[in-house]
Amino acid sequence: MAKELYAEELGHYWQTSQTSPDTWIEKARREIASVGGAVTLDAFGSEPLSGRAAFVLEFTIAGDRFRLTWPVLRSKSGRERAARIQAATLLYHDVKARCLSAKVLGARKAFFSYVLLPDGRAAGDAATPDVARLLPAMFGPQVPALPPGVVDGEVVDDHGRDRGNH
Repeated sequence: MAKELYAEELGHYWQTSQTSPDTWIEKARREIASVGGAVTLDAFGSEPLSGRAAFVLEFTIAGDRFRLTWPVLRSKSGRERAARIQAATLLYHDVKARCLSAKVLGARKAFFSYVLLPDGRAAGDAATPDVARLLPAMFGPQVPALPPGVVDGEVVDDHGRDRGNH
């Protein structure tokens, strides 16, 4: 198991601001709106027994649904408010960068790991075979299937003979 990363160890945005987490989440909402998206849920949740906590944003852009779950790293020194501010700040900067990418590449590509699959999981939380199985059902003809016999640019006939690279 990986060593736990604490908020102070990450360094970025640790105690660099007193701006409330709600302000950072609102800024993330505005970034999503700037690319034609709409936030359908924003939440903060915590498990007192485990000490785990996270911010969640669900949103739609161009008919696609996304869920971003951003963990609050635990603080070694007990500065939980600073850890929440850090997490909300990191969430905002992630959303801002992806929204910029979405303007060039499209939202689906920019936010791919956050795409909600039909079973309710985000693509980044699912195993590769699950994603490969569920995506065609979601996007139908928009996701082109490879023609029979084409694998990585090689055309192979029904008898397994290579017919040359394409």
